[in-house]
Amino acid sequence: MRLAERHPRLWQLARFGVVGVATNLLGYGIYLVVALWVEPKLAVTLLYPIGIVMGYTGHARYAFNYAGGHGRGLARYLVAHAFGYGLNLALLYVFVDRLGMPHQLVQFVAIFVVGAFLFVLYRLWVFRGAPDPRTAAALRNVRHGSAE
Repeated sequence: MRLAERHPRLWQLARFGVVGVATNLLGYGIYLVVALWVEPKLAVTLLYPIGIVMGYTGHARYAFNYAGGHGRGLARYLVAHAFGYGLNLALLYVFVDRLGMPHQLVQFVAIFVVGAFLFVLYRLWVFRGAPDPRTAAALRNVRHGSAE
């Protein structure tokens, strides 16, 4: 039995990580450049929509094997990201504006905090519903202790 079939949730987390790392490395690099010219919260505001667009397809298709309606999935994805954006701004406000920490470090840590928050929302709400038939079959096999 393959690792993905024995541990589908762990495999899903790994796929989420691959999409997230690729999206966030690119986004963080662009953030560092843009933050040379504009205030950090404005840089995040300008770049957040780009990350949303880059991440939806990767997360829906690769990480969560989502086969539900993309209108509904995208709408929920946008709501989840609105909350993620708010959390990101709150972290910058508290740790940079109030506590005087370097914005580069705070934003780097925020990537992981917001990422964990979004994974939970994606899993429980955004991409919940009709999974890809292959994933559904693997989950059924794992739950019933059988392998194909």
